[in-house]
Amino acid sequence: MIARADYIEGMAKGLAVLESFDTERQRLNATLAAQRAGLTRAAARRHLLTLAHLGYLETDGSWYWLAPKVLRFSGSYLASSRLPRAVQPTLDRLAAHSGEAFSAVVLDGDQVVIIARSGPTRLLAYGLHLGARLPAHATSTGRVLLAAKTRAEFAAWLRGKTLPRLTAHTTIEPKALRSIVDTVRQQDWCVASEEHELGVHALAVPLRNMDGRVVAALNVVTQPARLQAPTLLRDTLPLLQEAARQARALL
Repeated sequence: MIARADYIEGMAKGLAVLESFDTERQRLNATLAAQRAGLTRAAARRHLLTLAHLGYLETDGSWYWLAPKVLRFSGSYLASSRLPRAVQPTLDRLAAHSGEAFSAVVLDGDQVVIIARSGPTRLLAYGLHLGARLPAHATSTGRVLLAAKTRAEFAAWLRGKTLPRLTAHTTIEPKALRSIVDTVRQQDWCVASEEHELGVHALAVPLRNMDGRVVAALNVVTQPARLQAPTLLRDTLPLLQEAARQARALL
């Protein structure tokens, strides 16, 4: 915890406004930004104006949207963080060997974030681009990363949450998700089919470092037939598990 005297409330509010922009709402006015960031309209307007002045937002005078300058943060992370650079060669080898699309993903609160990607362009067109944020409860990678938590940690993560339905296949009952995560914890892999987006079928395994700590998840987006037994247990799963073992020394 940070000491109250060290907490800069204005910075926190400004970042909350910046984080209000997402795939659901690419353009916001002061009223919508206030609702999303939990601020008064007047405060949200001042933050929007300041962010636009600094070049992080663009505006037509009423509506605001993200400017390319915000990519400085993601670019700096990808250039300086060890994890994306360490796993990228593994993803490239997997994609070249199998012709499928692979990702490395980390958990960030209620979402997972794709930090590295590789695969044919035709398979990358699912909206699962580098930096994409996806709901943890409805994705194979999210469930693998949630399973890495202790049961007490996962219970705290799940407590009071409303799990949004994204497709007809999304698991939205907390009890059902808890059962799924328990299964993933036991088997050490997860399949999710069309739970966060129709047409997306994925298999994920954990990426562990040399201390045995799960630092990310590795997944493949593939065709439904590839995720059905016996193909899954014979071909796809061993491929991912071996890649995770080889990457361990790099993490």
